Amino acid sequence: MKFSTFALSAAALFAASSMSAPIRRDVDPALVPEFGVQSGQNPTGTGDCDGIAGPDGKAIKIPCACPPPRDQFIQSLNTNLAAGFVVNNPSVKLSFPTDSSKASQSARLNAAAVTLQNLNGPGKGCPVAGTTFQAQQKAIDALPDTPPPANNAAPAPAPPAPAPAPVNNAAGGAPSAADVARLAPALGFQSGLNPTGTGDCDGAVNGADGKPIKIPCACPPPQDQYISALQANVEAGHAINNPDVNVSFPTDDSNAAKSARITAALITLQNLNGPGKGCPAVSTTLLAQQKALKRSVRSARSD
Repeated sequence: MKFSTFALSAAALFAASSMSAPIRRDVDPALVPEFGVQSGQNPTGTGDCDGIAGPDGKAIKIPCACPPPRDQFIQSLNTNLAAGFVVNNPSVKLSFPTDSSKASQSARLNAAAVTLQNLNGPGKGCPVAGTTFQAQQKAIDALPDTPPPANNAAPAPAPPAPAPAPVNNAAGGAPSAADVARLAPALGFQSGLNPTGTGDCDGAVNGADGKPIKIPCACPPPQDQYISALQANVEAGHAINNPDVNVSFPTDDSNAAKSARITAALITLQNLNGPGKGCPAVSTTLLAQQKALKRSVRSARSD
């Protein structure tokens, strides 16, 4: 099963972050991005089917149930939009502007992507790498910039100013390889547990049935491979195997810096062998670490 991290352009991120009140009406299905692939193609007999072609020209393997039926997907999208966030992963916000501007097209594609990736729970859904969403985003990015049309509605509140970026320890402003190795979040799990004989093993996270979610037996990767890939990504400022995905690795002890380092680890893990080709987050305890960090922040604010 392949997983990916879906990254948007700056315009898309601005559109997603500057939404106003949650949308309460159903979306126009004509505005919902198409998956570009059908489910159930060329099943392997182990639950995987063909998705889109990867860089090697071969089909990326995706769960045979992916992508979901369009009516089911649109219903989930409507539910998320009514809430103003992904109901199965509340920290993920989304919006669905209906004009034809470049930023709005990207925001709609982002809403579709995060709905798809969290369809059955936080991080449990269908991989974006099994759709044409990334190709659609590249096509949108290539369009000329077009501002949303003016209207009579009250303007949406301006997004909050970003917090100052933490200063890194290295002289050039970028963390050293030693810093990365020292501060790299622990994967918290080992590979090869309880193999099924079909290439799958137990993951670090239990599913809704209380049983471990199955992951590739090679996941998570060896520590030295993980650290080496993380160092390369941090040095480049983006995922080497998926250059559209930026990576930051602040080295201070703030909660924001710790969260950014966990995100960098997840991006590295999920793009270890190519764009969207790597190990799923559920092969590690990184998501649990991120949740514990958020609980710590909330607890500190309430004191």
